Amino acid sequence: MPDATALDQATAMIEKTWCQPIEVLEVLAVRRPSEDPLLRAAVHTRTALAITDNAVAVHQDRLHALTRRGYTPAFYELDRITESAVKLRVAHAESHTYLQAIRRVVEAREAAAPAGRVPADRLAQAAVARSGHTPNAPAPVPVPPAPSAVVGPPAPAARPRR
Repeated sequence: MPDATALDQATAMIEKTWCQPIEVLEVLAVRRPSEDPLLRAAVHTRTALAITDNAVAVHQDRLHALTRRGYTPAFYELDRITESAVKLRVAHAESHTYLQAIRRVVEAREAAAPAGRVPADRLAQAAVARSGHTPNAPAPVPVPPAPSAVVGPPAPAARPRR
């Protein structure tokens, strides 16, 4: 995906993770936010990414217009070129940050629900827990006894206290 924007990458990542089209996921995130808070976070971040992606396109178009082939910018346009380039870099950085945030949400979802993907492993763990046996459990390492601490009143004094 060399020409894919950050928004396209985020959309593909979300659709692949939740196995549904983004249009359906957006509706689910709005109507039932408490059922899947990670979906809501991903869709919310994707919405912010859409705004930033639009800003990237605007700044790119402006920069291309100011630096088109055969066009010599006037002296006063040099500041506009520099400003557009800076804003483009900032918008790219924001897009990258939003994309990373969506990646982290996807990773959190995958880490939170590995049991749903491998029910046999979960059943095996439950059976082992019920039986009280652990397979191939290493022998406990002997711990040398620690010296006991003195607990109690101090030894009686040689003379009476007043």
